[in-house]
Amino acid sequence: MEHITLLLAIVIVTALVFDFTNGFHDTANAMATTISTGALKPKTAVAMSAVLNLVGAFLSVEVAKTISKGLVDETGIAPEVILAALVGAILWNLLTWLIGLPSSSSHALMGGLIGATIASIGLSGVNGGVVVTKVLIPAIAAPLVAGMAAYFSTRLTYKIGKNTAPKAQAKGYRSGQIASAGLVSLAHGTNDAQKTMGIITLALVAGGVLAPGSNPPMWVILSAGLAIALGTYLGGWRIIRTMGKGLTDLQPQQGFAAQTSAATVILASSHLGFSLSTTHSCSGAVMGAGLGRKGGVVRWSTATRMFVAWGLTLPAAGLVAAVAEFVARQGDWGVAAVATFLVVSCAAIWIISRRQVVNHTNVNDVDADGTPDSGDAQPGVVTTAIAAVTPPPAGAPADLSATIPAPSAPPTESARSAAV
Repeated sequence: MEHITLLLAIVIVTALVFDFTNGFHDTANAMATTISTGALKPKTAVAMSAVLNLVGAFLSVEVAKTISKGLVDETGIAPEVILAALVGAILWNLLTWLIGLPSSSSHALMGGLIGATIASIGLSGVNGGVVVTKVLIPAIAAPLVAGMAAYFSTRLTYKIGKNTAPKAQAKGYRSGQIASAGLVSLAHGTNDAQKTMGIITLALVAGGVLAPGSNPPMWVILSAGLAIALGTYLGGWRIIRTMGKGLTDLQPQQGFAAQTSAATVILASSHLGFSLSTTHSCSGAVMGAGLGRKGGVVRWSTATRMFVAWGLTLPAAGLVAAVAEFVARQGDWGVAAVATFLVVSCAAIWIISRRQVVNHTNVNDVDADGTPDSGDAQPGVVTTAIAAVTPPPAGAPADLSATIPAPSAPPTESARSAAV
């Protein structure tokens, strides 16, 4: 600790700020479905999630090793590069939070790190094989795997409980939701808190405090766990609204299936050292659960906006980080300019967010687009296609169209006369 310079201290503090934004940005991953179905009160849900995020931070360091020792060439990285990477990641997190889109904090961090590294030492500083195998492939596979698992889990839960009284069934699955939400929170701590551990470890190596190849020190693990837990407790209510109400309307059975499927995928990836996006996994699971219920609706307009944000995360964070790195390398005034820009930008985003406040008191009031809860939304193309090939349960209409009221014909002249 005694060898930490002022620049390195700024980088570490900025990394913990990113970890804090990661916490409230990703609270929705664990608790959105639990809150939207009423299984837990909003403040209770985020408090439980915060504690389990902190516990999860101590369970593994495999993902931290991927960040600190695999993604980029740690021997050619200066502390200014880490600072620039964090600036890109933090700003992307805050912008997507402002508009209520569940994008990946993990990919924002990695995009920032890649962009700043390329701006500093060129493409040779990025380990392309690691980017493909442990970042890009999991980014595509995670929502698909979690979505398929949630889809089939939802079908199974409805089949198992078809002869159970609806009230008893809902009560049981709400209890299951609480347990599965806790598992997702624990998984989030084992995966996302480690990313900040990895970036701080990389900064310590770049500053000559640690030897290349070192594991995160205990104080790094503790501080990263506390930062993400605090951010989680504050709750990213805008994104919770989108995940809980904007993508689909979930019943307790679907919430349980979605959270259990997402937690399984996240924990497996953490064990293998994949820097998986918990947002991708949980969002895919929510959509899979939405499609798994007969007549369920996924709002593809919201999903499309979310997919676009996913695709922009790496390049957008990388571009901001590359510009920040160019300024920071100019010397002390450049570092000061980058830090000032970050503080001013964060303050401006917060002020804009106060124009329409979303918190624990109104998180379930409306959909993410500000309209009343649209539980009666018409099925989209994908929903209709899946419903068409899914055998209906006993006693259910043979096709989806049977569940949708046909438009009424205009009254005839005789009918109008009779009404008069």
